[in-house]
Amino acid sequence: MRTYLATLVMGATLLGAAVMTSALPAQAQDGPLRIEITDGVIEPLPYAVPGFVPETPAAAELARDISRVIAADLSGTGLFREVPASAHISKVTDFDAAVSYADWKAVNAQALITGALSVNGNRLTVRFRGHDVFAEKELGTGLQFSGTTDGWRRMAHKVADVIYSRITGESGYFDSRVVFVSESGPKNDRRKRLAIMDYDGANVQYLTNSASIVLAPRFSPTGDRVLYTSYESGFPQIHVLDVGSVQRRVLSADNGIMSFAPRFAPDGRTVVYSQSQGGNTDIFTMNIDTGARTRLTSAPSIETAPSFSPDGSQIVFESDRSGAPQLYVMASNGGEARRISFGAGRYGTPVWSPRGDMIAFTKQNKGRFHIGVMRTDGSEERLLTASFLDEGPTWSPNGRVIMFTRETQGASGRALLYSVDVSGRNLKPVRTPDGASDPAWSPLQN
Repeated sequence: MRTYLATLVMGATLLGAAVMTSALPAQAQDGPLRIEITDGVIEPLPYAVPGFVPETPAAAELARDISRVIAADLSGTGLFREVPASAHISKVTDFDAAVSYADWKAVNAQALITGALSVNGNRLTVRFRGHDVFAEKELGTGLQFSGTTDGWRRMAHKVADVIYSRITGESGYFDSRVVFVSESGPKNDRRKRLAIMDYDGANVQYLTNSASIVLAPRFSPTGDRVLYTSYESGFPQIHVLDVGSVQRRVLSADNGIMSFAPRFAPDGRTVVYSQSQGGNTDIFTMNIDTGARTRLTSAPSIETAPSFSPDGSQIVFESDRSGAPQLYVMASNGGEARRISFGAGRYGTPVWSPRGDMIAFTKQNKGRFHIGVMRTDGSEERLLTASFLDEGPTWSPNGRVIMFTRETQGASGRALLYSVDVSGRNLKPVRTPDGASDPAWSPLQN
């Protein structure tokens, strides 16, 4: 199992154009349409996204592209099923015209998304509405997003987030990004560099070169910085990178002391990490501005992979103090820790859900690796995946989806990113240009 070491952040330059939001005149109140998400298998809700209406000549291509990204976002959750355009009876040519709900009922669409685009120079405006077809009313108030044309994908993700939220009652996660380690070359000579992309694999940008090994980037709570571990000096040291400027600096530079597995605290000013010296590994915190450090554990065992709870009051971590790696929780200022994992096998890389109710982890048992979740007291453990090597979970901003690394077997095996719903449904690969590992999900963007 790899040692997981770092944290990441994201800046406005790499995020693309800012998006402004405003409300359209309301025509109805919230309808009753709602997906109740449970752990069981559900029937995906059928919806339709007729091509958005181009209101200026330059908007035609973007209108098509944006509606397709919205559909990909919704269908990719496994909670929605698109009614194909070939089945549509109505053709939406005027965004402000009355909706012919009977035509959409006839093709069994339960939700309808309509929109219109205009382009003026490099400025893009998107208007959209969601509709409950069977109640024959709008899902909330229509909205308008404005920004630059190069931020069109992000605008599409924001539209999909609104629709997802209004139907599921949960916040969305499409307007987010993932930082990861891009891997190239043969298995015995892997080249690794930090990269960042949209949550769906689009818009990949590289943050470092492959001159030295980098591991496990982690975002800051505001998404503007990234923590990671680099072997640039010959042994692991923690770096922090500003995503907007791609400037970086070393946080830990003590000679002969290995520092790794960093994560930000919710306050964005504190970093928790592991430090190894004299054959012993313990957990420390550091003030990122002053460099002041506090030791949280002091034991002959290996203590690593710490992760804060969302409220900053507790830390979950991995320790072999019981003889094999298990999960423990302690107060954020240290003190006595309580063990929360008791199943067969070895546990590692714990990470607290953004909702605060669950902890995801990697488990190794009987020659197989798993991504699993449990309650914060260790109860209700569930394994979501199983393979030759699954490891390093990271949560979507809304706590609904987990992304992780899956590595294939053999000399030609490679690491790839996968995602799975917290219920264990909808396991699927995440596209990347090359091999990829160590994903970390950003918060939703402003």
